[in-house]
Amino acid sequence: MKIAFIGLGHMGGPMAVNLQKAGHSVAAFDLSKPACDKFAAAGLTIAASAEAAVQGAEVVISMLPASRHVQALYLGAAGAGATGEGGLLAHIAPGTLVIDSSTIAAATSQQVARAAGAAGIDFIDAPVSGGTGGAIAGTLTFMVGASAAQLERARPVLEKMGSNIFHAGTVGAGQTAKICNNMLLGILMIGTSEAIALGVANGLDPKVLSEIMRRSSGGNWALEKYNPWPGVQENAPSSKDYAGGFGTDLMLKDLGLAQENAGAVQASTPLGGLARSLYAMHSMSGHGGLDFSSIVQSLQKRAS
Repeated sequence: MKIAFIGLGHMGGPMAVNLQKAGHSVAAFDLSKPACDKFAAAGLTIAASAEAAVQGAEVVISMLPASRHVQALYLGAAGAGATGEGGLLAHIAPGTLVIDSSTIAAATSQQVARAAGAAGIDFIDAPVSGGTGGAIAGTLTFMVGASAAQLERARPVLEKMGSNIFHAGTVGAGQTAKICNNMLLGILMIGTSEAIALGVANGLDPKVLSEIMRRSSGGNWALEKYNPWPGVQENAPSSKDYAGGFGTDLMLKDLGLAQENAGAVQASTPLGGLARSLYAMHSMSGHGGLDFSSIVQSLQKRAS
């Protein structure tokens, strides 16, 4: 299958590589030349532009940072055109399947889907969970907003990048599921960081404490696979100076999406709101580019 992949960040790049390893013909593009160079060295074919990448593609996949990037890509610079004129939709052939795996507002997915539908293009939202490790290993979880027929069409492609595929509902539902998940993840990471920092302040070994909690009622994904304390898990971002992984500013963006959605449907999310405030302070302290588990630095006891 000929696939165009737009967005070669920490997640998108490995996802595109896995599609190529599975035997698909992948034409990739990113605005970042270093990203293009990195994945060209990994064997990906890099197109001269997004428009060039989608020529002849049966499937187009995008993995971008935020709603405004998805709007600009598909609908053009204004991001509000109902027809997609000036955006990538004008260069995609009718009948093409477009899978957007960015984490964005559900309303944006629905907006782009309407414009795509008017052009005879199938557009679905399929945000992911599983971190960079899951992207590299091909074990991501996809939360899909699509019709049943669209999901079945996308499934053979999604299965080459992930091991769990959930049908959340119609277009936009995948985004809603993702922001619920990431709101919980942000809360869990803060709670895990607080607990480990408290134990360390009392003289406990962070590795021993983490294992105790992991096997007890406090066990969670952060303790299992993404420990925030340096040196506890060799492959976690915390043991690599919080480089790579899922950035603090991306978590802050997702927590903001959750709060916007909660306001729209009048849902009560006090812990989500507090988590957003804590990540905002962490970002303003200069840590926006670090992995989100670096929030532990804002919570641990300072050396006297």
